[in-house]
Amino acid sequence: MSADPTLYAVPLERAARHAQAWLVAEADRPIPPRVDADTAAATLGGALPDGPTDPAEVVDLLAAGVEPGLMSMGSGRFFGWVIGGTLPAALAADWMLSAWDQNAGLRFATPGVVAAEEVAARWLLDLLGLPAGADVGFVTGGMMANFTCLAAARQHVLAGAGWDVDAGGLAGSPGVRVLVGADRHVTVDVALRHLGLGAPTPVADDDQGRIRVDALAEALAAGSGPTIVCLQAGNLHSGAFDDVAAATEVAHRYGAWVHVDGAFGLFAAASPRLGLLDGYEVADSWATDAHKTLNVPYDCGLAIVANPAPLRASMGATASYLIQDPGPGDPMDRVPEFSRRARGVTVWAALRSLGRSGVAALVEGYAAHAREIAAGIAEVSGAEILNDVVFSQVSASFGPDERTRAVTQRLLADGVAWMSGSRWRGRDVMRVSVCNAFTDADDVARSVDAVRRAAAGA
Repeated sequence: MSADPTLYAVPLERAARHAQAWLVAEADRPIPPRVDADTAAATLGGALPDGPTDPAEVVDLLAAGVEPGLMSMGSGRFFGWVIGGTLPAALAADWMLSAWDQNAGLRFATPGVVAAEEVAARWLLDLLGLPAGADVGFVTGGMMANFTCLAAARQHVLAGAGWDVDAGGLAGSPGVRVLVGADRHVTVDVALRHLGLGAPTPVADDDQGRIRVDALAEALAAGSGPTIVCLQAGNLHSGAFDDVAAATEVAHRYGAWVHVDGAFGLFAAASPRLGLLDGYEVADSWATDAHKTLNVPYDCGLAIVANPAPLRASMGATASYLIQDPGPGDPMDRVPEFSRRARGVTVWAALRSLGRSGVAALVEGYAAHAREIAAGIAEVSGAEILNDVVFSQVSASFGPDERTRAVTQRLLADGVAWMSGSRWRGRDVMRVSVCNAFTDADDVARSVDAVRRAAAGA
């Protein structure tokens, strides 16, 4: 028999109460966690109880042990790494996903959630100006989006060289050369390592981290054989975008597959006003993470491939016990998973709640707030903005590396805003990443004031 639905009522009510309390306090809570992992573990740990615990009490115990160790990443003043907030409709959809408990691998088995994902995929392609016939795979995050797209690329370029990677593996193959910008994100290298393609060949970039198209042309001409070119839509430190259209035109002349890593920058295509991705639709695959720029909950990367055939050849599988769709195919044909959460439903909810104009306003707001933060920091004594602020990223120095590190540490200790330290172009930097839908003018002003206080004491 099915579980008694009344068993869920009190635990879910307690969970909702704790969640609401967390969200309500977001505006004024200090950003850093109050305890470290060891302290939290001491509260949550001890010996496993011999017998059951009431589910509602479990929820309360979990909240009491975990919440002091949570970082306020949903705050409008959290600018660390590249971590977005969560839109209300997407959060609510995520809650329902857990209650529905659907395995979204097969159209036949779970048509409701698969339909939502398929609609979300069509909306995405239209919104971002990508080919209508492209395949969209909903994966766990940006790195797995790169992995999935690059698996399709490997399949395609080796098949073009007459090598069947499914039958022969990589041993004895012609090999695949992968050309990347010198300032690419490390997840590209990790994905290549997982795929057995080894370390890529760096191509010279400019002072903002954009791949130089002339250097790419020289690198392509200097070699031969199956080739993949990885471009970037949004540099981690500068926010700069490669000239995808020009680089792709050169790469295609040499028969190369062009992949675009747009972990946080791909959604900039939703704004014609920004003009950061003009002509980028001529590439072969694109990766992004909806958790970042679109502000859906974690676990929602997007792997987009213009030609579905190599993606499905690299990801798909058949088995006698599966009831597979012979028409448009199944979600499991596009991702490296059989069983998975219907993570694309949160994308449907986010897009339906925002609409086309709302997504454009979202990304334009990130860019505007980044410019405002950069302008405010630039007025701080000893500060220097090191990048051209074209999208959501700001990299600032406060003089010698030692002082930059000190200012960053004082800012983090202050707790009002969070801007993580990093190193770029041989210098320590304070790095700002704006990607929360709810960051507003007050958040910007309070954050700049916090930087000013940190600099004054360093």
